[in-house]
Amino acid sequence: MLAFLGFLTVIGMLALVMTKKASPIVALIGVPSITGIVASFFIVNKEGVVNVVGNVLSLGGMISSGIGTVAATGVMFIFSILFFGVLTDAGTFRPIIKKILSIIGVDPVKVAIGTAVLAMLVHLDGSGAVTFLICIPALLPVYDAIGMKRTTLASIVALAAGTMNIVPWGGPTIRAATALEMNVMTLFSPVIPPLLCGLLAVLVFAFFLGRAEKSRIGNLALASVIQQEETFTEEQQALLRPKMFGVNILLIVVAIVGLIGGGHLKIGPAVIFMLCFVLAIVINYPSPKIQRERVDSHAKSALMMASVLFAAGAFTGIVKNTGMITEMANTLVSFIPVSLGRFFPIITGVISMPASLLFDPDSFYFGVLPVLSNTAAGLGVESVNVARAAILGQMTTGFPVSPLTPSTFLLIGLSGVEFGEHQKKTIPLAFAVTIVMLVVSLITGAIQI
Repeated sequence: MLAFLGFLTVIGMLALVMTKKASPIVALIGVPSITGIVASFFIVNKEGVVNVVGNVLSLGGMISSGIGTVAATGVMFIFSILFFGVLTDAGTFRPIIKKILSIIGVDPVKVAIGTAVLAMLVHLDGSGAVTFLICIPALLPVYDAIGMKRTTLASIVALAAGTMNIVPWGGPTIRAATALEMNVMTLFSPVIPPLLCGLLAVLVFAFFLGRAEKSRIGNLALASVIQQEETFTEEQQALLRPKMFGVNILLIVVAIVGLIGGGHLKIGPAVIFMLCFVLAIVINYPSPKIQRERVDSHAKSALMMASVLFAAGAFTGIVKNTGMITEMANTLVSFIPVSLGRFFPIITGVISMPASLLFDPDSFYFGVLPVLSNTAAGLGVESVNVARAAILGQMTTGFPVSPLTPSTFLLIGLSGVEFGEHQKKTIPLAFAVTIVMLVVSLITGAIQI
């Protein structure tokens, strides 16, 4: 019953969000709360007794536990929005945008492909948050200036970052190697050719997305972008700080370096953005009155993104602590007939990307994967094949669309797109990239059956 409630929770939440029947906050909190109450009638304690009242009352603690896991990330989201918002107000990105447009022009195809390449390069560090924080603020004004959809930007960055997340220092690959007690390079090395083909597929999708944007915008509109002069309201003009350009760029560099190397110094991303925000607003706007105005102007977007993130924490807290995720994993494995054991790697590869919508990385790689691998091994299939199939999609191509990943909400928050719209546009493409890599893996022998 817990497995059924778990699937019902995830499917119900996704259905409400993607059909716009409810806001992400309502769906992420409301659906698991209802199913959590129902689950209270089926949760057995250590004494083997169902304590319905106690189970219902414990839901509050489950929600608090889930919120606690994303609290630091929520603080980072708030101050990153305020930081980049202040720099945007100061006009820091305008010279950069002009330079980019002077190099690549206003061709949406070139912009789309360039977006994919940039996201791939930035994601070499394996951090989704860093990739989104670097790529989205830099490219969003370019997309807006040309008239390209923000959903296109979010999709391309998500595809590039998700595919690159297979790198051996990324979370999914390390988890898979740890769960199966194998060397991470032994797991990863044969997947390099499929990964390269996956990245090529991302570039192909970027090309077609760019071409669709070019067709939608039209040559006449694109030509007007080149000719138009930037116009500012009196308020915007008063906020520009062209003399602070060098200092503001230095602050961005400091923030990026801090995000990449801060772990070695035990400095959290939240602390980095808090400090950088304070420096940015004091340097650009010394007046307390203007500082309050700048914070107020960006407070709505910061609060909205943080609230969605905390709602996602509540969702995760309930489905994990009620035991729904564990039972969902057991049910999925039981559905696979023993006669198909030889094809476990293929089955795992096909479900790996959609599984990102059901399981967080720890639950999948330390819960589901060992069961799949042991079952496959018992039928004569090496467990490494199942692991390689898993990393082709589970929290790789699937992480930037999963409601269980905090960085997903960072991506949509910075892009200013709706969660449901992002999922509808990106999920089919992400699934296609996984299938491309799975097919190449079978052809090259990276995955053997």
